[in-house]
Amino acid sequence: MIRYIENFPLQHHITFGTPANAKYFFEFTEVGDLQELIQSRPLGEFGPVLVLGGGSNLLFVSDFDGLVIYPNIPGIVPEKEDASHVWVRAGAGVEWDDFVAFSVNKGWGGIENLSLIPGKVGAAPVQNIGAYGQEAADTIESVCGIDLRTGEEWEISAPDCRFAYRNSIFKQELKGKFLVTSVLFKLKKFPQLNLSYDGVARMLEGLAEPTISDVRNVIVDIRRSKLPDPAIIGNAGSFFKNPVVNADLASRLAEIHPGMPQYMVSDPGKVKLSAGWLIDQCGWKGATRGGAGVHERHALVLVNRGEATGKEIYGLSEEIRKSVLERFGVSLEREVLVIGSQGPLE
Repeated sequence: MIRYIENFPLQHHITFGTPANAKYFFEFTEVGDLQELIQSRPLGEFGPVLVLGGGSNLLFVSDFDGLVIYPNIPGIVPEKEDASHVWVRAGAGVEWDDFVAFSVNKGWGGIENLSLIPGKVGAAPVQNIGAYGQEAADTIESVCGIDLRTGEEWEISAPDCRFAYRNSIFKQELKGKFLVTSVLFKLKKFPQLNLSYDGVARMLEGLAEPTISDVRNVIVDIRRSKLPDPAIIGNAGSFFKNPVVNADLASRLAEIHPGMPQYMVSDPGKVKLSAGWLIDQCGWKGATRGGAGVHERHALVLVNRGEATGKEIYGLSEEIRKSVLERFGVSLEREVLVIGSQGPLE
């Protein structure tokens, strides 16, 4: 299926639900459809190019004066297996949580802690989504996609994806040059539960032998209790990344703020802080600026209270960043990608 539309409204394709139009919009379900478009007309002739998935990590501050590509590629297909693993390919257009549910129902482990994360499979390697002690990178074997300049199909192995905390080669060197069409995952037939998150472990204490299905159910409950449903109130989940700072700064902050949450990371000279805690300490929880606001239960979530514009939400995020920097000396980085008329602003 191919759909090409000019002056396309994006409001219902982004979870913030803010108004914005794309000058050109191209949706496809087969890899060859995009290749034909590239061969018939260089994408650069459309202006800036943006790949849209579930729209759960985007904030438009204006209309987009270019081409939005929507890879709505379906399919979840087990490709091979051995005694302990199964390799499953999922199309970029598959809803991420549908893929998690499919895998958990089969008893294949490795992504159950990533339950209820909004968005599409195609965004999982780009953002290296993560939650409750797991990351997409833990199970990704390879990523298939299209070179947007030539139409050539590539398969990139996991080590070459350069996965890091909420980062990958797709957000760096290949940003704007590569479109994910499918992802191959290596899942475990005999999974070991990841209960490193205290809240998950506590909720499973009453079960003698909890399963990955139990883990999924608990995480779904936790997320629903903490995070607002985008179908009810527009939001993009966690708006900021948890900052990773030098251990010296973390130590000084801990002396001044004894209750500050801090977490160890792989780099011995670094410590991860809680962005939500920092924002909450600055008094932002439940705050409102025009139609934009900070959620009452989770300071890390910015929301559209009904008629917010992208500019209002962006302005609120700038106020929050400034206050956290002034009070703690910590610079918050957005997890959400801010898009202007010519593409990402930063």
